[in-house]
This record gives sequence, structure tokens and C-alpha cells, in this order.
Amino acid sequence: MGDVFTLPLTVRYMEVDAQGVVFNGWYLTYFDEAMSAFLTARGLPYQKMLESGHDVQLVRSEIDWRAGLRWQDSVEVAVSTARIGRTSFALDFEVRRDGHEVTCAGRTVYVVVATDGSGKREIPPLIAEALGEPAPLHTGGSGTPRS
Repeated sequence: MGDVFTLPLTVRYMEVDAQGVVFNGWYLTYFDEAMSAFLTARGLPYQKMLESGHDVQLVRSEIDWRAGLRWQDSVEVAVSTARIGRTSFALDFEVRRDGHEVTCAGRTVYVVVATDGSGKREIPPLIAEALGEPAPLHTGGSGTPRS
């Protein structure tokens, strides 16, 4: 199983704001779509997680922008596991234009919760296995892991 998963996307017209670039709120949508596809690619479709009685909630997200994306840009959203704790985990994201130019990098922390509304839970084995070993993304070709 590879450390980094990528989800290809094409910027849609409705995602571009009056400045001619992707509106900032869409990046969280890109991250969310990539997180779900990442888990699915690692054998944990979201529905299977829900059926196990578990879900995840976003509790923190940080984003660093480097360049704007425009309508019809072809990009990929790279995802890797950054950290796994007792009840939460963090994923690193990079939005890459043309397969290499990092236009945006981020980290999102999720907490595992019960689907019955009874609160947070320890990370169960099926989620831990899908996350794999932490392997923070390298950014911008510098070879330096994100902190």
C-alpha cells in the first residue's frame, strides 16, 4: 500500500470567484473528497465505516496557499496520514497542478465518533488499518516534511 494517495480533479466554473481563482472554501471540499477516496482506496469505503458504528468529524484544518487555481485547471489532491492518536488522526493534503506544482498544502485533524451520537471513540482497528503508518507529505520539492 503506497504512502500517498492522489485524487484527480478538474476545477469547475462554479468554484471560481470574482478574482478568477478558486474560492478558498472549495479547498476544504477538495480535502473532504480526497479523504473519502483515500479511505476507500485503502479498503474502507465510508459506508463500511458508518456500518461499523463509527464516523469522523473535522476538528481542525489549516491551509497554506501558494498559487491560485483557475477554471479548468487539472489538479490532483495528494493525501497521506500525518499522525494517529488515541481518538483522532491528522491527514496531510497537497493540491498539485500538473502533477508537481504545489498550489496549496494543508493538514486536517479528525476525531472518531460513534454514529449513535454518544460521542468520541478510540480509533478502531478498521480505521487504523486504513490509515496505515504516518508518512507526512513532503512539500514543494524541498524534501522537507511539513511540520
